[in-house]
Amino acid sequence: MKSIAFFLTSVLVLSACQTISNDAPPPTLWSIAIHGGAGHFGQEDLNLDQQAAYRSSLRKALSWGENELNQGARAVDVVEGVVRLMEDDSLFNAGRGAVFTSEGTHELDASIADGLSRNCGAVTGLQGYRHPISVARAVMDSSEHVFFSGQGAGKFAAHQGAESAPPSWFDTDKAYQRYLRAAKRAGDEPAPIEEKRGTVGCVAMDMQGTLAAATSTGGMTYKRHGRIGDSPIVGAGTWADNRTCAISATGWGEYFIRTGVAQDVHGRMLHGNQTLQEACEAAIFDEMGALGGDGGVVAVNACGDVALVFNSSGMFRAYAKKQGQTVKSEVAMFGPYAR
Repeated sequence: MKSIAFFLTSVLVLSACQTISNDAPPPTLWSIAIHGGAGHFGQEDLNLDQQAAYRSSLRKALSWGENELNQGARAVDVVEGVVRLMEDDSLFNAGRGAVFTSEGTHELDASIADGLSRNCGAVTGLQGYRHPISVARAVMDSSEHVFFSGQGAGKFAAHQGAESAPPSWFDTDKAYQRYLRAAKRAGDEPAPIEEKRGTVGCVAMDMQGTLAAATSTGGMTYKRHGRIGDSPIVGAGTWADNRTCAISATGWGEYFIRTGVAQDVHGRMLHGNQTLQEACEAAIFDEMGALGGDGGVVAVNACGDVALVFNSSGMFRAYAKKQGQTVKSEVAMFGPYAR
């Protein structure tokens, strides 16, 4: 029955994406998009060496994903692998380089979703494990549950044999300096907007037309113990459904939760017949942004179209897509986004 369902879904997707003109471009064979966080920053906030470092890290993660997709890898394996690379990159607020909580610790969140099975897995408040995204993948693949938190997430990770890491593995001077600045402020005073960026994420469509999404973060600088943002919440920060799209979000998590950004995009496409771009822009600008939130999404649909939409002044982002024998790719950081 699963094979029949997959065949029917594939036929519907192919019909929806089929070109109707001999002059139309060839169909997209695979697509991938990644982000390294969104926030209020511009060229004046990053010197040339810092800009080069971010571009290099984004390009490295993107190239790995491109190579895997080009060899026929499954989308869900690719998004996990790309996020693992970014979790090991101290430039980003995920895994190594994660921000400090108000208690001087690291509490890590991640989620992953498979568009074919519409299954997903997530962890929040995870401590002491190098790759939260792989623990989330294990939740999806090796348990009957979807979401583990805190000590329960840690116990599950240990039972699965996930790679552990000491607290020092996650420490970086950049994150520690942000922590010290935040500690000088009143405990109840929110962190500046510019200190909320850094989440990482990846979405992909593979050669079988299957979609997947993955998101990982250390959360908000100086967050209170137990705070949960949108990244581990499927429907807010992550989503994948072959009928519509795969989404990974970044930004002010509370607002993404309040407006259910990822599922809002899905619903607009499924029930409102909006395009991927239209749905992403409406969710970011008309819903989440209208409440005062900021951030963005990277998204891909079942035709391989890519959307990189944000209402903050910048978002670390990159994408690649293969049409015929041609691969188009781009790495970018700054805005503004032109709607």
